Amino acid sequence: MEKKTVFTREDYNKLSEELNRLKTEGRDDIAEKIKEARSHGDLSENAEYDEAMNEQAKMEAEIAKLEADLRNAEILDEEEISTEIVHIGSKVKLYDEEYDEEVEYKILGKSDIANGIISDLSPVGSAVMGKKVGDTAEVHTPGGKIIKMRILGISK
Repeated sequence: MEKKTVFTREDYNKLSEELNRLKTEGRDDIAEKIKEARSHGDLSENAEYDEAMNEQAKMEAEIAKLEADLRNAEILDEEEISTEIVHIGSKVKLYDEEYDEEVEYKILGKSDIANGIISDLSPVGSAVMGKKVGDTAEVHTPGGKIIKMRILGISK
């Protein structure tokens, strides 16, 4: 059985919208590219056709991934999120002692670093779980390095 992935309602809706976009507009765009490439003749030496087929394969893999994520989603009730300790659904503001900088992450079941979301199972996520403001967490990196991060704030 696949692991449940925790999402906020907003993040779940964003994934649903992206899945719908890929299944409609995305597939239509790829079909048009394939049709155009086929019209250029011999497919065995048609780089445009190969590129369109590769793009289609990548998009179908992304669709399958999104469907699996949504199928195994658990929606977090944001009203139940406490700001006393760090847990799934918390936004946590950290001071990274190694790089002398402040960072802020939302902790959910799946990482999306570009949007400031980290998994509760990531090195940082697991290190800060259960901590309070003022606590220092030791983050064990995959390379074996230990980074200290102080918790500056917890919010919803």
